[in-house]
Amino acid sequence: MKIDEHIDQRWEENEEDHLSSAQDTPLRRDAFALSDQEKMDRIQENVKDILWTLGMDLEDDSIKGTPKRVAKMFVKEIFGGLHPDRKPTSSTFDNKYKYGEMLVEKNITLYSTCEHHLLPIVGKAHIAYISNGTVVGLSKMNRIVDYFAKRPQVQERLTMQIVKEMQAVLGTEDVACVIDAKHLCVNSRGIRDIESSTVTAEYGGVFKEEAKQRAFLDYIKLDTDFH
Repeated sequence: MKIDEHIDQRWEENEEDHLSSAQDTPLRRDAFALSDQEKMDRIQENVKDILWTLGMDLEDDSIKGTPKRVAKMFVKEIFGGLHPDRKPTSSTFDNKYKYGEMLVEKNITLYSTCEHHLLPIVGKAHIAYISNGTVVGLSKMNRIVDYFAKRPQVQERLTMQIVKEMQAVLGTEDVACVIDAKHLCVNSRGIRDIESSTVTAEYGGVFKEEAKQRAFLDYIKLDTDFH
C-alpha cells in the first residue's frame, strides 16, 4: 500500500474518533520511513496547495516563503518530539542527601499543539516525585515535558506520558503531574472563551493517596475540590 493510500485509510477509520484510546501517540509503523528533508518537501508542497486553494498569491514577497517555513517548523520544531531520536537522555544520581519528601518542579512552560485542530496549547506543567534512592537533574524534567509536548497532542495523553517517562527514569511509581493549559481551539475559535483553561492530573504510587495529592497541590497552589 502506498503511503498516501495508507494515510487516507487511517483517516477514514478515525475521522470521528476524537478521543485517545491509548497513552502512546498514534503513529503509523512507517512514521519514519521518510527522512526529515523528504517530509519537509512533501509538507511544503501541501502547504502551497492549501494557500493556493484559499486564494493566496504565492508570488507575493510576504507569503512566497511561507510553505518552506511551515514545513521546517512542523518537522524540526513544533512536531520534533515525534522522532524517538530526539528523546532527551536523563541521567540519574544517587540521593546522597537521603531526601525523602516530595520534590516539585512547578511552572514548567509548556507549548504543544492540539491534534484535533492543529492549534496551540499553552500552559504550565507541574511535576512531583519522591526518590527511592535516585534523583534526576531538574532541567531534565523540563526537557521531558518539552519532548512529549512537541507533537500533535491531547492534554490527557501528554500528562500520562510525562508521568510514565519520569517513572521509567527514576525507577519509582511515586510520580505526579498536573498540567494547566489554554487551548486555542477553545479560546480563538468555536466558543471563543478566552478565560477558560484545562487542568489534567496523573498520580502514580503514593500520590494516589488523597493526603499526598493535597500536599502536591498545596506546593503548586492549585485548589481542587476532592468531594
